[in-house]
Amino acid sequence: MEDHSLYYDTIVKVTEAISHCRDPEEVALLTAGSVKTAFKAKGCAVFLIKRDTGELGLAASSGLSDEYINKGPLKFMQSIKDAQKAGPIAIYDVQDDPRIQYPEEAKKEGISSFLGVPIVAHGKIIGALRVYTAEPWECTIHDITLVQAIAQICGMAMDMCRMLKGYKTSIEVLKNMRDKDSIKSKKWTPHEGVPTSVKPSICNY
Repeated sequence: MEDHSLYYDTIVKVTEAISHCRDPEEVALLTAGSVKTAFKAKGCAVFLIKRDTGELGLAASSGLSDEYINKGPLKFMQSIKDAQKAGPIAIYDVQDDPRIQYPEEAKKEGISSFLGVPIVAHGKIIGALRVYTAEPWECTIHDITLVQAIAQICGMAMDMCRMLKGYKTSIEVLKNMRDKDSIKSKKWTPHEGVPTSVKPSICNY
């Protein structure tokens, strides 16, 4: 893996791009593509944890085949308790590490090395960002730090997008409620508080 000297520049570019996203899926897709490009990797994927099963659900990927990303369910950790303590996982040889669930599929995909970091939002792990390389990769502490930083940005951005969606939904509900009230108010005459069923002559006094 090529040594990266412009870590700050990479983070600035990724942050600027993600800041324009308004949808969690868009954030995940942009993150995967940006990391793949920055590291000149074979592929990158963003996963979100399914709380009911503890499995990783694919949110977005870049550079990976459909066959590989659909190879089967992925367990993030054995338990949520273990997941809370999870840190970066760097695997130099995916063919010789028991933590790899699908070594044969990785070999067929042409993957040699792997780096995975948790995606965190509000102090809780919500997913994982994984980088895959075709050539053996002895990732440095700087590589790991950069991927961690981008994963952190990704988690915060997705959380903000969800909040924005929630705000928009609430606004639409309030608008609909207001519109219904407006429709109801048309059933009344200019005489305040007098129903349309009352003869106008009664109000002329």
